Amino acid sequence: MKQGILCLALSVLASTPVLAADSYTIDSKHTFPSFEINHLGFSMQRGRFNQTSGTIQLDPEAGTGSMQIIVDAASIDTGLEELEAHLRGADFFDTARYPKIVFSSNTLHFKEQQLVAVEGQLTLHGVTKPVTLTVDYFYCGINLRSLKNVCGANALATIKRSDFAVDKYAPLLADDVKIIIQVEAIKD
Repeated sequence: MKQGILCLALSVLASTPVLAADSYTIDSKHTFPSFEINHLGFSMQRGRFNQTSGTIQLDPEAGTGSMQIIVDAASIDTGLEELEAHLRGADFFDTARYPKIVFSSNTLHFKEQQLVAVEGQLTLHGVTKPVTLTVDYFYCGINLRSLKNVCGANALATIKRSDFAVDKYAPLLADDVKIIIQVEAIKD
């Protein structure tokens, strides 16, 4: 009788799918959202943000997940202190009023267990708009240095800064801004 109950319990457990996704924490030492914008038609200017945090839930087998990436807007880094001060000011990011840039998603798209796109909401300068990130690189594995499970990706999108009320000097300073997010996250 006990064997029958044990067999029944084991068969129920074996047939029950695992519903929990793996949880990851953004590795701020290896995650630097960056951008590029055409500067007056002369060059492509680039910058990055040095402080990023967040969480990611991944279940590639089920093709589901979620993420929240939080960027400290004041951590902008262009290599030019004067430009960074101007970008932090009211003409652009207005970091005193809008200290965080946030990307949130509950819609991750996988193809053969590879993350290929993320649909979400970008909140920038107090405005929230839908943005889809295209993922051109995705890999999960054991980091041989830390011996921890890590996932990494490279994601891209182009937004119009005017959609987020950051339109100073347009159209001389391009409206289109390319966003590149290289991200690494460590499994909790």
